[in-house]
Amino acid sequence: MRRYWQLTDHEHPDDFTHTAAKVRDLVMDAVTRQLVSDVPVATFLSGGLDSSLISAIADSHFTARGKTLQTFSVGYQDNKKYFHATHFQPSPDAPYIRTMNQFLNAQHTWVTLDSEALAAALLEAVDARDLPGMADVDSSLLLFCREIRKTATVALSGECADEIFGGYPWYRDKTVRERYGFPWAQSTAYRVSFFKPEVFGGIDPAAYIDEGYRATLEQTSIRPGLDPLEQRMRQMFALNFNWFMQTLLDRKDRMSMYSGLEVRVPFCDYRIAEYLYSVPWEYKDYEGHEKGLLRQAMQGVLPTEVLWRKKSPYPKTWNPAYLNAVSAMLRSAMQDPDAPLLRIAKRAALEQLLTAAETATPWYGQLMTTPQTIAWFVQLNYWLQKYRVELV
Repeated sequence: MRRYWQLTDHEHPDDFTHTAAKVRDLVMDAVTRQLVSDVPVATFLSGGLDSSLISAIADSHFTARGKTLQTFSVGYQDNKKYFHATHFQPSPDAPYIRTMNQFLNAQHTWVTLDSEALAAALLEAVDARDLPGMADVDSSLLLFCREIRKTATVALSGECADEIFGGYPWYRDKTVRERYGFPWAQSTAYRVSFFKPEVFGGIDPAAYIDEGYRATLEQTSIRPGLDPLEQRMRQMFALNFNWFMQTLLDRKDRMSMYSGLEVRVPFCDYRIAEYLYSVPWEYKDYEGHEKGLLRQAMQGVLPTEVLWRKKSPYPKTWNPAYLNAVSAMLRSAMQDPDAPLLRIAKRAALEQLLTAAETATPWYGQLMTTPQTIAWFVQLNYWLQKYRVELV
Protein backbone atom coordinates (compact mmCIF):
# COMPACT_ATOMS: atom_id res chain seq x y z
CA MET A 1 0.00 0.00 0.00
CA ARG A 2 1.15 3.53 -0.70
CA ARG A 3 -0.27 6.96 0.00
CA TYR A 4 -0.94 8.82 -3.26
CA TRP A 5 -2.18 12.10 -1.77
CA GLN A 6 -1.87 13.98 1.50
CA LEU A 7 -2.28 17.46 2.91
CA THR A 8 1.02 19.34 3.04
CA ASP A 9 1.59 22.51 5.04
CA HIS A 10 3.17 25.53 3.38
CA GLU A 11 3.34 29.30 3.75
CA HIS A 12 -0.09 30.74 2.98
CA PRO A 13 0.40 33.26 0.15
CA ASP A 14 -2.77 35.39 0.43
CA ASP A 15 -4.09 38.10 2.74
CA PHE A 16 -7.59 37.76 4.18
CA THR A 17 -9.36 39.55 1.31
CA HIS A 18 -7.71 37.40 -1.34
CA THR A 19 -8.25 34.27 0.75
CA ALA A 20 -11.99 34.97 1.02
CA ALA A 21 -12.19 35.59 -2.74
CA LYS A 22 -10.36 32.32 -3.44
CA VAL A 23 -12.66 30.41 -1.07
CA ARG A 24 -15.72 31.86 -2.77
CA ASP A 25 -14.44 30.82 -6.21
CA LEU A 26 -13.54 27.31 -5.04
CA VAL A 27 -16.88 26.69 -3.34
CA MET A 28 -18.94 28.05 -6.23
CA ASP A 29 -16.96 25.95 -8.71
CA ALA A 30 -17.08 22.78 -6.60
CA VAL A 31 -20.87 22.94 -6.21
CA THR A 32 -21.43 23.75 -9.89
CA ARG A 33 -19.24 20.83 -10.98
CA GLN A 34 -21.19 18.45 -8.76
CA LEU A 35 -24.48 19.46 -10.40
CA VAL A 36 -23.50 17.86 -13.70
CA SER A 37 -25.72 14.81 -14.15
CA ASP A 38 -28.00 13.09 -16.66
CA VAL A 39 -30.43 12.11 -13.88
CA PRO A 40 -32.55 14.27 -11.51
CA VAL A 41 -30.47 16.20 -8.93
CA ALA A 42 -31.67 17.56 -5.57
CA THR A 43 -30.09 19.06 -2.47
CA PHE A 44 -30.30 18.47 1.27
CA LEU A 45 -31.48 21.62 3.04
CA SER A 46 -31.24 21.84 6.84
CA GLY A 47 -31.26 25.63 7.13
CA GLY A 48 -27.64 25.50 8.27
CA LEU A 49 -24.80 27.30 6.52
CA ASP A 50 -23.38 24.44 4.46
CA SER A 51 -26.50 22.89 2.95
CA SER A 52 -28.02 26.35 2.43
CA LEU A 53 -24.97 27.51 0.46
CA ILE A 54 -25.10 24.44 -1.74
CA SER A 55 -28.84 24.85 -2.26
CA ALA A 56 -28.53 28.55 -3.11
CA ILE A 57 -25.76 27.97 -5.66
CA ALA A 58 -27.66 25.05 -7.18
CA ASP A 59 -30.88 27.07 -7.24
CA SER A 60 -29.21 29.87 -9.22
CA HIS A 61 -27.76 27.31 -11.60
CA PHE A 62 -31.15 25.66 -12.17
CA THR A 63 -33.06 28.94 -12.46
CA ALA A 64 -30.67 30.26 -15.09
CA ARG A 65 -31.49 27.19 -17.17
CA GLY A 66 -35.25 27.42 -16.68
CA LYS A 67 -35.36 24.49 -14.28
CA THR A 68 -36.62 24.07 -10.71
CA LEU A 69 -34.38 22.66 -8.00
CA GLN A 70 -35.80 20.10 -5.56
CA THR A 71 -34.73 20.57 -1.92
CA PHE A 72 -35.39 18.25 1.02
CA SER A 73 -35.26 18.58 4.81
CA VAL A 74 -35.75 16.02 7.57
CA GLY A 75 -37.50 16.49 10.90
CA TYR A 76 -39.16 14.45 13.60
CA GLN A 77 -42.70 14.11 14.88
CA ASP A 78 -43.40 16.52 17.76
CA ASN A 79 -39.80 17.77 17.80
CA LYS A 80 -40.97 21.36 18.17
CA LYS A 81 -42.78 20.34 21.34
CA TYR A 82 -39.78 18.61 22.94
CA PHE A 83 -36.73 20.41 21.54
CA HIS A 84 -34.43 22.15 24.00
CA ALA A 85 -31.25 23.99 23.14
CA THR A 86 -27.87 22.45 24.01
CA HIS A 87 -24.22 23.33 23.49
CA PHE A 88 -24.23 21.17 20.35
CA GLN A 89 -27.74 21.98 19.07
CA PRO A 90 -28.46 25.63 19.90
CA SER A 91 -31.53 26.08 17.70
CA PRO A 92 -34.14 24.11 15.73
CA ASP A 93 -33.86 23.97 11.95
CA ALA A 94 -37.42 24.67 10.85
CA PRO A 95 -37.42 28.52 11.05
CA TYR A 96 -34.25 28.70 8.94
CA ILE A 97 -35.56 26.19 6.43
CA ARG A 98 -38.66 28.35 5.99
CA THR A 99 -36.43 31.40 5.43
CA MET A 100 -34.57 29.50 2.71
CA ASN A 101 -37.85 28.32 1.17
CA GLN A 102 -38.86 31.96 0.72
CA PHE A 103 -35.41 32.89 -0.57
CA LEU A 104 -35.04 30.16 -3.19
CA ASN A 105 -37.04 29.39 -6.32
CA ALA A 106 -36.85 25.71 -5.44
CA GLN A 107 -39.62 23.24 -4.70
CA HIS A 108 -39.18 22.01 -1.12
CA THR A 109 -40.23 18.75 0.52
CA TRP A 110 -40.46 18.29 4.29
CA VAL A 111 -39.81 14.72 5.44
CA THR A 112 -41.10 14.01 8.96
CA LEU A 113 -40.11 10.78 10.69
CA ASP A 114 -41.99 9.23 13.60
CA SER A 115 -40.30 7.56 16.55
CA GLU A 116 -41.53 4.04 15.81
CA ALA A 117 -40.21 4.06 12.24
CA LEU A 118 -36.94 5.58 13.40
CA ALA A 119 -36.43 2.83 15.96
CA ALA A 120 -37.44 0.04 13.58
CA ALA A 121 -34.95 1.28 10.96
CA LEU A 122 -32.05 0.78 13.38
CA LEU A 123 -31.75 -2.79 12.13
CA GLU A 124 -31.79 -1.81 8.47
CA ALA A 125 -29.09 0.73 9.25
CA VAL A 126 -26.90 -2.13 10.50
CA ASP A 127 -27.62 -3.99 7.27
CA ALA A 128 -26.57 -0.93 5.28
CA ARG A 129 -23.38 -0.28 7.26
CA ASP A 130 -22.50 -3.94 8.02
CA LEU A 131 -21.71 -2.79 11.56
CA PRO A 132 -23.43 -1.12 14.51
CA GLY A 133 -23.20 2.56 13.70
CA MET A 134 -24.45 5.93 14.90
CA ALA A 135 -27.87 4.65 15.95
CA ASP A 136 -30.74 6.94 14.86
CA VAL A 137 -28.24 9.34 13.28
CA ASP A 138 -27.86 6.50 10.78
CA SER A 139 -31.42 5.21 10.63
CA SER A 140 -32.95 8.66 10.15
CA LEU A 141 -30.60 9.34 7.25
CA LEU A 142 -31.50 6.00 5.69
CA LEU A 143 -35.22 6.79 5.84
CA PHE A 144 -34.61 10.35 4.65
CA CYS A 145 -32.62 9.17 1.63
CA ARG A 146 -35.33 6.67 0.80
CA GLU A 147 -37.82 9.54 0.52
CA ILE A 148 -35.48 11.67 -1.60
CA ARG A 149 -34.91 8.74 -3.96
CA LYS A 150 -38.59 8.86 -4.93
CA THR A 151 -37.85 12.18 -6.65
CA ALA A 152 -34.12 12.33 -7.38
CA THR A 153 -31.24 9.99 -8.15
CA VAL A 154 -28.45 12.35 -7.06
CA ALA A 155 -28.40 14.74 -4.09
CA LEU A 156 -25.82 17.24 -2.84
CA SER A 157 -25.02 17.48 0.87
CA GLY A 158 -22.90 19.72 3.09
CA GLU A 159 -20.53 17.25 4.79
CA CYS A 160 -16.84 18.19 5.19
CA ALA A 161 -17.24 21.95 5.61
CA ASP A 162 -16.93 21.71 9.40
CA GLU A 163 -13.71 19.70 9.21
CA ILE A 164 -12.08 22.00 6.66
CA PHE A 165 -13.29 25.40 7.89
CA GLY A 166 -13.10 24.62 11.62
CA GLY A 167 -16.80 24.51 12.41
CA TYR A 168 -16.98 21.99 15.23
CA PRO A 169 -17.17 23.23 18.84
CA TRP A 170 -13.95 21.43 19.71
CA TYR A 171 -12.02 23.65 17.30
CA ARG A 172 -12.93 26.75 19.25
CA ASP A 173 -13.29 25.50 22.82
CA LYS A 174 -9.78 26.06 24.20
CA THR A 175 -10.18 23.49 26.99
CA VAL A 176 -11.32 20.71 24.65
CA ARG A 177 -8.92 21.73 21.89
CA GLU A 178 -5.87 21.43 24.13
CA ARG A 179 -6.99 18.22 25.81
CA TYR A 180 -5.07 15.11 24.82
CA GLY A 181 -6.98 12.65 22.64
CA PHE A 182 -9.70 12.67 20.01
CA PRO A 183 -11.87 15.69 20.93
CA TRP A 184 -15.17 14.08 19.95
CA ALA A 185 -14.53 10.82 21.83
CA GLN A 186 -13.52 11.63 25.38
CA SER A 187 -15.54 8.89 27.08
CA THR A 188 -13.47 5.75 26.43
CA ALA A 189 -13.53 4.65 30.07
CA TYR A 190 -17.32 5.03 30.18
CA ARG A 191 -17.77 2.95 27.04
CA VAL A 192 -15.37 0.26 28.23
CA SER A 193 -17.29 0.00 31.51
CA PHE A 194 -20.22 -1.68 29.74
CA PHE A 195 -18.21 -4.72 28.68
CA LYS A 196 -16.94 -7.75 30.52
CA PRO A 197 -13.15 -7.54 31.03
CA GLU A 198 -12.47 -10.89 29.39
CA VAL A 199 -13.91 -9.61 26.09
CA PHE A 200 -10.81 -7.49 25.49
CA GLY A 201 -8.30 -10.30 25.87
CA GLY A 202 -4.88 -8.69 25.59
CA ILE A 203 -6.23 -5.44 24.14
CA ASP A 204 -6.01 -2.26 26.19
CA PRO A 205 -8.84 -0.10 24.72
CA ALA A 206 -7.32 3.19 25.86
CA ALA A 207 -3.91 2.26 24.46
CA TYR A 208 -5.48 1.14 21.18
CA ILE A 209 -7.21 4.50 20.73
CA ASP A 210 -4.10 6.35 21.85
CA GLU A 211 -2.04 4.58 19.20
CA GLY A 212 -4.31 5.91 16.44
CA TYR A 213 -4.25 9.40 17.93
CA ARG A 214 -0.46 9.55 18.23
CA ALA A 215 0.07 8.10 14.75
CA THR A 216 -2.14 10.80 13.25
CA LEU A 217 -0.21 13.56 15.03
CA GLU A 218 3.11 12.10 13.89
CA GLN A 219 1.95 12.06 10.27
CA THR A 220 0.51 15.59 10.34
CA SER A 221 2.36 18.02 8.10
CA ILE A 222 3.43 21.11 10.09
CA ARG A 223 5.93 23.54 8.61
CA PRO A 224 8.69 24.87 10.88
CA GLY A 225 8.23 28.12 12.76
CA LEU A 226 4.50 27.96 13.52
CA ASP A 227 3.31 29.13 16.92
CA PRO A 228 1.69 26.54 19.26
CA LEU A 229 -1.89 27.51 18.31
CA GLU A 230 -1.25 27.10 14.57
CA GLN A 231 0.54 23.80 15.18
CA ARG A 232 -2.44 22.52 17.15
CA MET A 233 -4.83 23.67 14.45
CA ARG A 234 -2.93 21.62 11.85
CA GLN A 235 -3.29 18.66 14.16
CA MET A 236 -6.98 19.35 14.69
CA PHE A 237 -7.48 19.58 10.93
CA ALA A 238 -5.73 16.23 10.43
CA LEU A 239 -7.60 14.51 13.26
CA ASN A 240 -11.00 15.67 12.00
CA PHE A 241 -10.15 15.11 8.34
CA ASN A 242 -8.74 11.60 8.80
CA TRP A 243 -11.18 10.29 11.40
CA PHE A 244 -14.39 12.22 12.05
CA MET A 245 -14.97 13.15 8.42
CA GLN A 246 -14.35 9.58 7.27
CA THR A 247 -16.99 8.34 9.71
CA LEU A 248 -19.55 10.82 8.36
CA LEU A 249 -18.71 10.13 4.71
CA ASP A 250 -18.99 6.38 5.24
CA ARG A 251 -22.32 6.92 7.00
CA LYS A 252 -23.66 9.12 4.22
CA ASP A 253 -22.49 6.77 1.46
CA ARG A 254 -23.86 3.59 3.03
CA MET A 255 -27.21 4.99 4.17
CA SER A 256 -27.85 6.67 0.81
CA MET A 257 -26.69 3.94 -1.54
CA TYR A 258 -28.74 1.40 0.42
CA SER A 259 -31.72 3.18 -1.16
CA GLY A 260 -30.06 3.77 -4.53
CA LEU A 261 -29.41 7.46 -3.93
CA GLU A 262 -26.03 8.91 -4.88
CA VAL A 263 -25.00 11.72 -2.52
CA ARG A 264 -22.24 14.13 -3.55
CA VAL A 265 -20.27 16.31 -1.13
CA PRO A 266 -18.87 19.45 -2.83
CA PHE A 267 -17.02 20.68 0.26
CA CYS A 268 -14.88 17.54 0.05
CA ASP A 269 -13.29 18.85 -3.16
CA TYR A 270 -9.56 18.22 -2.79
CA ARG A 271 -8.76 21.74 -4.02
CA ILE A 272 -10.67 23.26 -1.10
CA ALA A 273 -8.93 20.96 1.39
CA GLU A 274 -5.47 21.70 0.01
CA TYR A 275 -6.01 25.45 0.03
CA LEU A 276 -7.63 25.62 3.48
CA TYR A 277 -5.07 23.42 5.22
CA SER A 278 -2.46 26.20 5.49
CA VAL A 279 -4.86 29.11 5.97
CA PRO A 280 -4.15 30.81 9.34
CA TRP A 281 -6.62 30.09 12.12
CA GLU A 282 -7.33 33.80 12.61
CA TYR A 283 -8.74 33.84 9.06
CA LYS A 284 -10.92 30.76 9.60
CA ASP A 285 -12.13 32.16 12.92
CA TYR A 286 -12.98 35.54 11.38
CA GLU A 287 -14.49 37.87 14.00
CA GLY A 288 -14.81 34.97 16.44
CA HIS A 289 -17.39 33.08 14.35
CA GLU A 290 -17.14 29.38 13.63
CA LYS A 291 -16.44 29.07 9.91
CA GLY A 292 -16.12 32.87 9.86
CA LEU A 293 -13.98 32.78 6.73
CA LEU A 294 -16.59 30.81 4.80
CA ARG A 295 -19.38 33.08 6.00
CA GLN A 296 -17.50 36.23 4.99
CA ALA A 297 -16.49 34.74 1.66
CA MET A 298 -20.09 33.88 0.75
CA GLN A 299 -21.64 37.28 1.56
CA GLY A 300 -24.70 37.95 -0.60
CA VAL A 301 -25.35 34.29 -1.40
CA LEU A 302 -27.70 33.70 1.55
CA PRO A 303 -30.09 35.69 3.75
CA THR A 304 -28.08 37.27 6.57
CA GLU A 305 -29.80 35.31 9.34
CA VAL A 306 -28.90 32.01 7.64
CA LEU A 307 -25.38 33.08 6.64
CA TRP A 308 -24.51 33.91 10.27
CA ARG A 309 -26.62 31.23 11.98
CA LYS A 310 -24.74 29.48 14.78
CA LYS A 311 -23.73 25.98 13.78
CA SER A 312 -26.21 23.20 14.48
CA PRO A 313 -25.50 19.60 13.38
CA TYR A 314 -27.68 17.06 11.59
CA PRO A 315 -30.91 17.00 13.62
CA LYS A 316 -31.86 14.28 16.06
CA THR A 317 -35.21 13.52 17.65
CA TRP A 318 -36.02 14.89 21.10
CA ASN A 319 -39.31 12.99 21.33
CA PRO A 320 -39.43 10.82 24.49
CA ALA A 321 -41.38 8.26 22.45
CA TYR A 322 -38.11 7.37 20.75
CA LEU A 323 -36.38 6.71 24.07
CA ASN A 324 -39.33 4.53 25.07
CA ALA A 325 -39.18 2.61 21.78
CA VAL A 326 -35.46 1.82 21.87
CA SER A 327 -35.60 1.04 25.60
CA ALA A 328 -38.33 -1.52 24.89
CA MET A 329 -36.20 -3.04 22.13
CA LEU A 330 -33.17 -3.39 24.41
CA ARG A 331 -35.26 -4.82 27.28
CA SER A 332 -36.76 -7.35 24.88
CA ALA A 333 -33.31 -8.42 23.73
CA MET A 334 -32.11 -8.78 27.32
CA GLN A 335 -35.01 -11.09 28.15
CA ASP A 336 -33.47 -13.68 25.84
CA PRO A 337 -30.98 -15.67 27.95
CA ASP A 338 -29.10 -16.52 24.76
CA ALA A 339 -28.80 -12.92 23.57
CA PRO A 340 -25.26 -12.53 22.21
CA LEU A 341 -25.08 -9.05 23.68
CA LEU A 342 -25.16 -10.51 27.19
CA ARG A 343 -22.11 -12.63 26.43
CA ILE A 344 -19.97 -9.51 26.11
CA ALA A 345 -21.84 -6.74 27.97
CA LYS A 346 -22.60 -6.47 31.69
CA ARG A 347 -26.31 -6.85 32.36
CA ALA A 348 -26.10 -4.51 35.36
CA ALA A 349 -24.51 -1.77 33.26
CA LEU A 350 -27.24 -2.10 30.64
CA GLU A 351 -29.95 -2.00 33.31
CA GLN A 352 -28.41 1.14 34.72
CA LEU A 353 -28.31 2.69 31.25
CA LEU A 354 -32.03 2.00 30.80
CA THR A 355 -32.83 3.99 33.94
CA ALA A 356 -30.21 6.72 33.45
CA ALA A 357 -31.03 10.37 32.95
CA GLU A 358 -30.03 12.09 29.73
CA THR A 359 -26.25 12.44 29.65
CA ALA A 360 -24.59 15.76 28.91
CA THR A 361 -21.51 14.17 27.34
CA PRO A 362 -22.23 12.31 24.08
CA TRP A 363 -21.19 8.67 23.70
CA TYR A 364 -19.61 9.80 20.44
CA GLY A 365 -19.62 13.00 18.38
CA GLN A 366 -22.31 15.59 19.11
CA LEU A 367 -25.64 13.76 19.06
CA MET A 368 -25.25 10.34 20.67
CA THR A 369 -26.55 10.76 24.21
CA THR A 370 -28.59 8.30 26.30
CA PRO A 371 -31.32 7.30 23.77
CA GLN A 372 -28.73 6.83 21.04
CA THR A 373 -26.48 4.79 23.36
CA ILE A 374 -29.38 2.46 24.13
CA ALA A 375 -30.10 2.21 20.41
CA TRP A 376 -26.45 1.37 19.73
CA PHE A 377 -26.64 -1.65 22.02
CA VAL A 378 -29.79 -2.75 20.17
CA GLN A 379 -27.78 -2.53 16.96
CA LEU A 380 -24.85 -4.40 18.48
CA ASN A 381 -27.06 -7.30 19.59
CA TYR A 382 -28.65 -7.50 16.13
CA TRP A 383 -25.24 -7.44 14.44
CA LEU A 384 -23.90 -10.21 16.65
CA GLN A 385 -26.96 -12.34 15.84
CA LYS A 386 -27.01 -11.62 12.11
CA TYR A 387 -23.35 -12.38 11.54
CA ARG A 388 -23.24 -15.21 14.10
CA VAL A 389 -20.22 -13.67 15.74
CA GLU A 390 -18.35 -16.00 18.09
CA LEU A 391 -15.74 -14.95 20.63
CA VAL A 392 -12.73 -17.26 20.66
